[in-house]
Amino acid sequence: MRFTALAAALALLGACAASRTAGSTAGSVTPAEQRALARYLAYAGPPIPYFTWLGQFYSWEPLSRNQLVVYTTANDAYLLRVWPPCDLRFTGLSIGLTSTIDTVNARTDSVVVRSEGIGPMRCPIDEIRRIDYQRMRADQRQQAAPANPSAPPSQAAPPNQGARS
Repeated sequence: MRFTALAAALALLGACAASRTAGSTAGSVTPAEQRALARYLAYAGPPIPYFTWLGQFYSWEPLSRNQLVVYTTANDAYLLRVWPPCDLRFTGLSIGLTSTIDTVNARTDSVVVRSEGIGPMRCPIDEIRRIDYQRMRADQRQQAAPANPSAPPSQAAPPNQGARS
């Protein structure tokens, strides 16, 4: 019994290592996912070691198998990349984050995925990148302005507004 459990654990670790080196978003990425990810990557800064998180989200959006954006406030967004084998596209109910003293750290904290019928699954955070969301919104307003110059600026909220961990 112990040998079987050990063999299964080693097989899972091997699969994780192979998945991690094989590429993070290869395979079944939809065109909509590609567009959403490209939109956020265009405004993503360099990797950072951590960000401050006060225990709840303004909103969040899955972008690919292993990437999501979390809004800690209406104007503060972070692109997170997690290690395989997590698949964030099918997150049914909610997500959470582990943190230490209101700080989420790359490589030590995790996205906790809660889906119906499956217990919580921890997805270790590999990388954190701050999104320049204010510049993104300004560019979106500027692109929309020629289409209807008399319309007031949009105050659309980020996706999944009101989602809580």
